[in-house]
Amino acid sequence: MKIEEREVNGFNTKMIRLNNMIVGIATDVGPRFLYLASSERPEFNLFGVLPEAGIQTPEGFWRIYGGHRFWSSPEAKPRSYSMDDKPVKIEARKDGVTVYGNPEVANSVQKMITVKPSSGNGVEVIHTIENIGRWPIRLGCWALSVMRQNGFAIIPLKPSKVDEEGLLPDRRVSFWPYTDSSDERVTFADEYIFVKQNPRVKNPFKVGTMANPMWTAYWVDGTAFIKEFSQKEGEYPDFGCSVEAYTNADMLELETVGPLKKVNPSERIQHTEIWRIFNVEDLAPEPDSVRKKLEALLSK
Repeated sequence: MKIEEREVNGFNTKMIRLNNMIVGIATDVGPRFLYLASSERPEFNLFGVLPEAGIQTPEGFWRIYGGHRFWSSPEAKPRSYSMDDKPVKIEARKDGVTVYGNPEVANSVQKMITVKPSSGNGVEVIHTIENIGRWPIRLGCWALSVMRQNGFAIIPLKPSKVDEEGLLPDRRVSFWPYTDSSDERVTFADEYIFVKQNPRVKNPFKVGTMANPMWTAYWVDGTAFIKEFSQKEGEYPDFGCSVEAYTNADMLELETVGPLKKVNPSERIQHTEIWRIFNVEDLAPEPDSVRKKLEALLSK
């Protein structure tokens, strides 16, 4: 593991090399991972960085910053948008690096993200929430990655029989109040949902579902970023979503969600993603293209 310091879009960042990946962790805000690249294309940041974008909240103007962040679900204001504009503690060990978010006293939580090498030339990203309050709280882990423009998200939605004869429904899709199901950026294809990022379309769009199998991806300019995760027992938020994709003119957010859990004081819950990056030329938002060019790589 090699760590270097570098500025990314005005942010002081620690650049960490793990397997074939480069992960950049912001030091002055966060927790945020503001840089993600493969060692083969070290200058091609897969993440989108948005220094000034944000939203007004009762606690002040919250900035998204971009990159990878860690929230708790379900979404609520101001809880989800708690200020994370202060320096963070970063602890490096032989087997990885942990970023400690500042305690969110009003929310009774502290968030941590650990990144370490994983098999298959990827990295393991462990998201942890600790209840630092005095009474139980109910929430879920929510991992959000802001991706660079002009790519598309892939959410697998393969059928699986609930009953022997296949009479009962086996899949569902969640929409938000601003979601237009006729939006040209989304394609509901055989066994997949595709969501394109289009800088020329301002209106927001979001869709979510219980992915099957448990992975999601974003492809842009010949590079595919894969998130793999496991399904756990419990109620999932947003009508049963494990993957959600949000997009507007500036970016696309690729999100995975864990089940809602009761967390007692001093207890922790975790959600783990496995990240991998592949060179995949000419991938199209079409089922046959994904099966032949991307899914074959996931088994390696």
